[in-house]
Amino acid sequence: MNATLVVVALLIVIALVGAIVLQRLPKPPRPEVAEPAVEDSVEHAEPSETPLVGIAPIPSTRAPTPLPVRASLPIVLVHGLFGFDRLAGFEYFRGIARHLESLGCRAHAVRLPPAHAVPERAAALVAAVAALGHARVDVIAHSLGGLDARYAIAKLGLDRHVRALVTIGTPHHGSPIADLLVGGRFDRARRIVRAIGIPLDALEWLSTESLARFNADVGDAPGVRYACVVGGVRAATTPVPLPLVPAHAYIRRVAGANDGLVTLASQHWGEILAEIEADHFAQIGWRVSIRRTFDALGLYAFVAARLADAPAYSPTAA
Repeated sequence: MNATLVVVALLIVIALVGAIVLQRLPKPPRPEVAEPAVEDSVEHAEPSETPLVGIAPIPSTRAPTPLPVRASLPIVLVHGLFGFDRLAGFEYFRGIARHLESLGCRAHAVRLPPAHAVPERAAALVAAVAALGHARVDVIAHSLGGLDARYAIAKLGLDRHVRALVTIGTPHHGSPIADLLVGGRFDRARRIVRAIGIPLDALEWLSTESLARFNADVGDAPGVRYACVVGGVRAATTPVPLPLVPAHAYIRRVAGANDGLVTLASQHWGEILAEIEADHFAQIGWRVSIRRTFDALGLYAFVAARLADAPAYSPTAA
């Protein structure tokens, strides 16, 4: 599919859903937010009820520190719905691959079909990893990419090449926005986009009902470490990107804290490496405010360093 159409489709969906939500839903009351405090550990058994805080420690982005030797497996970055590796000079994972390279870690952003069903995207991921030629890799996947990676690992044999999977902002348990667009009250928006020739098969995999079936069918592969980063916007001082404002308000009203597209609770899968105060776009290095609100480069450097905790890779075990 033409990459420009991918961007057009995303903007149309956001605009249609946003317009309808703003018209029909009352503005939610602003929550009372306590002052954030730095936590001693980034490990969390349960989601925090206080505002999310920046993870610590975060390697400086100005003075890169080489990663531990055992963390130096190549990292594969997997994009989400309507994503890309590079488009018109822009990177989906903005500056992240280059930053990881500066830390001594080989990093590859792969391209999957932007809006196809999970099995098709997963098959493309398997082929992309095979084309890289690495015996073993770690995978960091954003949003829908986390479901693609889970499917590829459990169903398509990618577990033979993956030491660890870290998902960021992935709707493991579904998204209220997908519930609206797939058979819900705003299903018309999806049909309008389909009518202009842009497939949206992936949306059908993102509803709460679809993800319940997915999780029952797609188990964790033995020997692969599963972890996640849970991101959302809770603090009143954290700006929400304009395209995400209606969705963020709607999800907060019906399902609680979220990143503008995915609830915090839905992002839990495996070990929780960190909780972050970051919207769905900021999680991959994109921000809409002039002042810095989240250090995405530091997040990915932190995740890469934490992968040093995974068992050392032995070629004889591959």
